[in-house]
Amino acid sequence: MYPLLACLAGMVSQPKDDPIRATLLAILRLLNQADVVNEGKDAEQAQELGELEKRMADFGPIRDGSVKVALALGLLIRNKLVTAQTDGDYSWARQRDAEVRYRITAEGKKFLVDSVETSDRIPDARGRNSAGRM
Repeated sequence: MYPLLACLAGMVSQPKDDPIRATLLAILRLLNQADVVNEGKDAEQAQELGELEKRMADFGPIRDGSVKVALALGLLIRNKLVTAQTDGDYSWARQRDAEVRYRITAEGKKFLVDSVETSDRIPDARGRNSAGRM
C-alpha cells in the first residue's frame, strides 16, 4: 500500500478534522455518484474539473481556500483512486465534446467504502457503530 493511502485509510494517526482527507473523500463520493447514476453513459460517468469545482464550491476546505480541487484530483490520480480520461467523446448531457474528465477507479471505490466503514460513528446501545464495529 502507498504510504499516502495508509495515512488516508487511518492506519497512521491523523487529526480528526483533516481538510485534505475530507476533500479527497468528498471528491471520491461525487465521482462515485456520477459513476452510479450515469451507468451505461460513459461520457457522463466522469466529471470535468469545472463541474467538480462548481459542485464543491460550498464545501468548507474549498470555500476557505485551504484545499484546491485540482491539487486534490492530482493526488487521487497519483494514488490510482481516480483516472483522467481525455478521449473527447460527445456528451449529450453537456451538449458538447467533453474535456478531460475524472472517473473513480475500482481501487477508489474500495478506498471510499473502507473509509466510510471505519469512520467515527455514534455507537448504538450495544457499543457498535452503524458498520457493526466496536
